[in-house]
Amino acid sequence: MTSTTINQPATLRDSAAVRWTVLLFLAGAMFCSYIFMDILSPIKDLMQSTRGWDSTAFGTMQGSETFLNVFVFFLIFAGIILDKMGVRFTAVLSGAVMLVGATINWYAVTEMFQGTALEQWFTDNLNYIPGFDELGISPFYKGMPASAKLSAVGFMIFGCGVEMAGITVSRGIVKWFKGREMALAMGSEMALARLGVATCMIFSPMFARLGGDIDVSRSVAFGVVLLMIALIMFIVYFFMDKKLDAQTGEAEEKDDPFKISDIGSILKSGGFWLVALLCVLYYSAIFPFQKYAVNMLQCNLVFEEVPADSFWATNTVTVIQYCIMLVVAAASFASNFCKKANLRYILLGIAVVALVTFCYMGYMRQSAETVFAVFPLLAVGITPILGNYVDHKGKAATMLVLGSLLLIFCHLTFAFVLPMFSDNAVGGVIVAYITILVLGASFSLVPASLWPSVPKLVDAKIIGSAYALIFWIQNIGLWLFPLLIGKVLDQTNPQLVTDLANGVITAEEAAVSYDYTAPLVMLACLGVAALVLGLVLKVVDKKKGLGLEEPNVVE
Repeated sequence: MTSTTINQPATLRDSAAVRWTVLLFLAGAMFCSYIFMDILSPIKDLMQSTRGWDSTAFGTMQGSETFLNVFVFFLIFAGIILDKMGVRFTAVLSGAVMLVGATINWYAVTEMFQGTALEQWFTDNLNYIPGFDELGISPFYKGMPASAKLSAVGFMIFGCGVEMAGITVSRGIVKWFKGREMALAMGSEMALARLGVATCMIFSPMFARLGGDIDVSRSVAFGVVLLMIALIMFIVYFFMDKKLDAQTGEAEEKDDPFKISDIGSILKSGGFWLVALLCVLYYSAIFPFQKYAVNMLQCNLVFEEVPADSFWATNTVTVIQYCIMLVVAAASFASNFCKKANLRYILLGIAVVALVTFCYMGYMRQSAETVFAVFPLLAVGITPILGNYVDHKGKAATMLVLGSLLLIFCHLTFAFVLPMFSDNAVGGVIVAYITILVLGASFSLVPASLWPSVPKLVDAKIIGSAYALIFWIQNIGLWLFPLLIGKVLDQTNPQLVTDLANGVITAEEAAVSYDYTAPLVMLACLGVAALVLGLVLKVVDKKKGLGLEEPNVVE
């Protein structure tokens, strides 16, 4: 047995610069993966007009991302791989898997795929899958465009990689920041990853329309290149992490593996079910909505055609607007950590001015994609505030209730208030901006309050298994609701579907003419269910003294 010395040699993680560089690589990789996750979301209309994907095809393809995680239990296998092979190997593997899936996804939407024998094979096959069709969970259906089928195959593979990457990055942050600024590191990683949503909303349409020639495959190619960069980041992390272990002489940190025997213990916990159901309801009302949000705005607001020779139609303005977005995110996030009040107010002032400028530019560009791009910006600024509040003041269950109320308010506003401003260009955009910002803020309440509450509800010995099971349940919603939204859109717009089939309207006109009321009400109902469960959780917490309203940090 060796005794520890007081003056231990410095390691890589003892250097703030090195460990924050490691975080930059891990967060950067997740940033790239978040961009690809929604790369087709802002160009749903173009997928319909250029590739023949109706809402059902689009929703089925988008829902396929989590199909293997849910029905082949790959999410559980990913945890086992992480446990057996360690963080380094799993990080590189997840990057490679994401890249393979993304490349398949890209090929599916290229001109090269059209007219090939492979396209004919996908047209003739995968129209019926025994067992899955009977259960109504098949990721394909008869009549689904061949490009959507192959794209779904690639997205399934990508989905396996991105979920594996998510749990791996969390483990890596714990390893490098344990006993240091771990909460700040996790918040920073989450903030940077969410900026990927705004990035894809701004740049995906730009690449699709580059040079005035519409080609959706360019947008996906942009995402593929970013995933190549993500893989390089994971490889660099591999060597830095390996050097750290060589310095410390430690084996890689590994949690207890997911055990089937744990499931019984977990499922007996009422607290677990409340948290798991809250999670699936809340995330199902947010992530699937992101995939349709741009098209929803296109269908509810009137956007004028910007003249081709106008400054607002150039790619230069896209880059400028993106830089302004980064200023908003950086200034608002940094303001949380300023000890001097004057500097904090200066940073907040810069963030507000930059946000107003960003919104004005989005309006001038007459672009639904850039309007929705504000979604994560308020969240980036307030996530550290909320996390710090829960740590030191508590009120996690109350925050969940508040988040649910905001969720209901936002979806009902989109469903009933926004259409009232369809003839008011300025008013409609203002309503859209405010509602999107509030929805993004409500999204911040969940990670700040829900995830830190799990250890208070589940025995510490099975916490790893509980998280794995929660993620699996969450993925069921992320598979189901993109699919449901697409089907509900087609079912509740029968005249539109008929007119398109009969050639009364063009695919371009149909793509921006959907009535989104029914899907939005469905998502609002998820918020109502989450609200009820949040209130039940408050009652259970008060009766059983679970400590959900208590601070995480004991002063």
